Amino acid sequence: MNRTAPQAPVTETMFSQLLSGTRRGARLARLLAVTELGTRGVPPDVTERAEQIVAELAANAVLHERVPGRGFRLRLLLGGTPLALHVEVTDARGDRLPTLPKGATDGEGGRGLLLVNGLADRWGVVPFPPVGKTVWAAISLAPNPPGRLSE
Repeated sequence: MNRTAPQAPVTETMFSQLLSGTRRGARLARLLAVTELGTRGVPPDVTERAEQIVAELAANAVLHERVPGRGFRLRLLLGGTPLALHVEVTDARGDRLPTLPKGATDGEGGRGLLLVNGLADRWGVVPFPPVGKTVWAAISLAPNPPGRLSE
């Protein structure tokens, strides 16, 4: 994870939506992402990975980072060098930074960031002033991005 490393430059905002900080909002984030990526012609394998990433990050924003009366923002961006899809979820809890779990996760939770780590080519978190944070993940649109084996 790149804790506060700068993201690659992004050239086009594809989609941005504020959503309620509820389970319904998290579900809607996933459905909106799939619909938007489908209409933009994003390859199905990238869309599937992005769907899971959005689901995990939105669920975290709702279940762990929720501030009463505040929602979260989903942004999908396309650009950078090399060309990548960037998924961003911004919440109002800048005081709580996500970390990968250490050791086994026996409970019902704790695996979401492990999934994000496995599905994204890179991910991290950056402050969102004045009090929030943005958790982002990037999925390369190159056929075989560096560091990933072909399947």
